[in-house]
Amino acid sequence: MLLSMIKNLTGARGDTPAAPLKLHIGGHVAHAEWKIFDVRPGPLVDFVGDCTDLAAFKDGSVTEIYVSHVLEHLGYVSELPRTLREFNRVLAPGGTLRASVPDLDTLCALFTDPALNFEERVHVMRMLFGGQSNAADFHKAGLNEEFLRDFLLDAGFIDIVRSEDFGLFDDSSALVFKGHRISLNLSARKPARD
Repeated sequence: MLLSMIKNLTGARGDTPAAPLKLHIGGHVAHAEWKIFDVRPGPLVDFVGDCTDLAAFKDGSVTEIYVSHVLEHLGYVSELPRTLREFNRVLAPGGTLRASVPDLDTLCALFTDPALNFEERVHVMRMLFGGQSNAADFHKAGLNEEFLRDFLLDAGFIDIVRSEDFGLFDDSSALVFKGHRISLNLSARKPARD
């Protein structure tokens, strides 16, 4: 019965629902317009899996992808490039990716700020390397605009634009520490035609 329910949600391998799909990867808050995809099952998670492999979704079956503070958990040699190629593959032509990561430039500047006390510096260190509260809470990549933009271009994305705040979810993409926005928020688009 469970397998039947899963197949009804995602279809057979490679099939996704016919309706336009907005995918929130790593999400924790339900939203009527978005389906949550996460590595860990939970009451709000619609699809469980590893974001480096979106084989359960057909090419061009997703209209939008939102991912906040997830990409830095991927190794920059193979996992991150593979994931961004997967995002591009499943996005419909003209589809949008919104990605938020801890901004390496901002966090490095904060870490070296002599006005920070020891506890504040530890907090910045945790934003750089992950909270390490569970096996998935470790950062494997440090990303700034130059690096993330290059990864997105290599994966086939175009029209890359930086935003102060996406305004979609109340999450780390809008986090402010000591008067500084700590997140790099980039929107990118899959070309309308390959």
